[in-house]
Amino acid sequence: MCGIVGLFMKDKALEPQLGELLAEMLSTMCDRGPDSAGFAVYGADESGLCKVTLQSPDPSAFAGLDVALGETLGGKVGMTVRDTHAVLRLDAALAGAARKVLRERYPHLRVMGVGERIEIYKEVGYPTSVADRFGLAGMQGSHGIGHTRMATESAVTTMGAHPFSTGSDQCLVHNGSLSNHNNLRRELKREGMTFETENDSEVAAAYLTAQMAGGLSLGDALQKSLGDLDGFYTFVVGTRDGFGVLRDPIACKPAVLAETDRYVAFGSEYRALVGLPGIDDAKVWEPEPATVYFWGR
Repeated sequence: MCGIVGLFMKDKALEPQLGELLAEMLSTMCDRGPDSAGFAVYGADESGLCKVTLQSPDPSAFAGLDVALGETLGGKVGMTVRDTHAVLRLDAALAGAARKVLRERYPHLRVMGVGERIEIYKEVGYPTSVADRFGLAGMQGSHGIGHTRMATESAVTTMGAHPFSTGSDQCLVHNGSLSNHNNLRRELKREGMTFETENDSEVAAAYLTAQMAGGLSLGDALQKSLGDLDGFYTFVVGTRDGFGVLRDPIACKPAVLAETDRYVAFGSEYRALVGLPGIDDAKVWEPEPATVYFWGR
């Protein structure tokens, strides 16, 4: 049993409130997943820059990283440190080289996510504490998703927490369990995908990344997953420009959507949505089984 929340701002005037509203939504899901928590926030496009979110159990490991990496890459690297995470900002053209340098020279630093807009923060701990550590309530953006985890398929670790990001500006959170993830992992590895954990949810994220790399849209990739993923699941998937929702054909995991002319919101339970502005006048419904929903700009 895990908790999922998601919020997509249709009205740009609400973007400064994204973190505050998402933090409140996440706090209502603590009892569904007290082991660990995480969230992805999609901020403003920073004109040609790429963000690389890193994690280290020892934040002192970030000291001087921006300068050293900038000298190696031959370009300016900015860095913002939030507790055990750091967000690097660098020329998008240097992103591939930066990943290679980080992998070879800084293997103790873990890459949480890469993209033009995405920042990912996740840690072991009670969800409200995790949100407070990273200052979620003060973050701004167009959309975000969050997850509270009750571990069933793998150990309680930082890397095992959600969201999982396996492609640029992509991430996934999952409530449920996949029965064929080991076979899929082997197939995806043969196709060149890499994995950081044994978590079944990371396989789902990598599957969607591989399908989109092959030319499918997110909606088409989610539709195809209905025939390729065995198990029970509710997915919320973030992309650069929006977010999607999918439940398996049986739909035994709870889910609720709400939409107004200002936002779209997702929660594992309705109580996650009650603090949103104008929720009393929102269209509220339970997403249909085996049906792809997506909102974007």
